[in-house]
Order: sequence, then structure tokens, then C-alpha cells
Amino acid sequence: MAVKMRLQRKGRRKRPFYHIVVADSRAPRDGKYIERIGTYNPMTKPATINLDRDKAFEWLMKGAQPTDTVRAILRFKGVLYRKHLMRGVKKGALTLEQAEQMYQEYIQAKDAKIAARFEAAAEERRAWHRAISGEAPTPAKAEETAAETPAAEAEAPAEEAEAPAEGAAPEAEATAAQEEETKTEE
Repeated sequence: MAVKMRLQRKGRRKRPFYHIVVADSRAPRDGKYIERIGTYNPMTKPATINLDRDKAFEWLMKGAQPTDTVRAILRFKGVLYRKHLMRGVKKGALTLEQAEQMYQEYIQAKDAKIAARFEAAAEERRAWHRAISGEAPTPAKAEETAAETPAAEAEAPAEEAEAPAEGAAPEAEATAAQEEETKTEE
């Protein structure tokens, strides 16, 4: 019996939601499955993935073959990295403790990046809601922009003052050369 790790579509029309399941490859897409190991919601920004990493790892080690999308999800959640580390343990390149430590560090760093991504998306949504509702920026942000604006304006005139001086010399030489040419022609 060939076992696959694949997505099972749920949700309504044009609003997909998926269960990540382990199923016999001969079973229909939304039909009978062996075990449900997670969910995937592509409609949120960023996409929401809930996955039981231990169950997914166990099924990978038993020989379950993930589909392309599920493979990408497993890579994103670090399950394939754990499989890679365990192969190193099996070959003797690492000890089990080293592999577990490396895996935990990877998971912590990855979870921190994901949390930062969710926070950035939430802040973007809040800013968009403030903009369409016509609210003024928050006082803290208004003070930051006010503090940055004079510094930027102070730098800009100095650059502009230098630019005409540098650019004026070639233009002055060009106009002087044209005047001399007109005088010699007359």
C-alpha cells in the first residue's frame, strides 16, 4: 500500500482551507484517510500552517511520500531538516543530543521569524484601517515623522546648494563658449 501525505480540500467555493492528511494513494482526494496531521489556510496573510511535527516526522520515516505542496510545508516547518539531521545521526556524523540541539535552535529561530511576519502583517492591516477611516497617525508616529523631517530638510538644502555649484560650472563654461562663437561669427 503506497501512503501519501497530501492536502484534503475543505472550505467553500473560492475560500479554500486544507487538512494535511496521510492517506492511501488510491483513495480519493477528499475521501478516506489514515491520519490528519495538520491544517493549512492559504487565505490568511501570511498563510496559517498548523502541523504536528512529530507525527509528520514519524510518517516520513515510515516511508510516506509527500506531495509537492506538502513537501514545501514540511520544509517550511522544519520537518525535512529534522529528517536530514537524523540521517546524520544514523551515519555517525552527529550525536543525538547535537542533532536535537540543532533542531531546537532552528525551530526557535524559525518561529521567531514567523511571529515577526505575523506582527508586520497585523501592523500593515492596522495602518490600512487607519488610513481608510481617516484617522490621524498615532501621536508617537507623528512625533517620529516630525523629528525625522527637519533632519531630512536640513540635509537636503546643503546637497542642493552643492549641486548647482558643481553643475553651474559646466553650464557657465558652455554659455561662455557659445557667446565667444557668436562673437567670432559676427
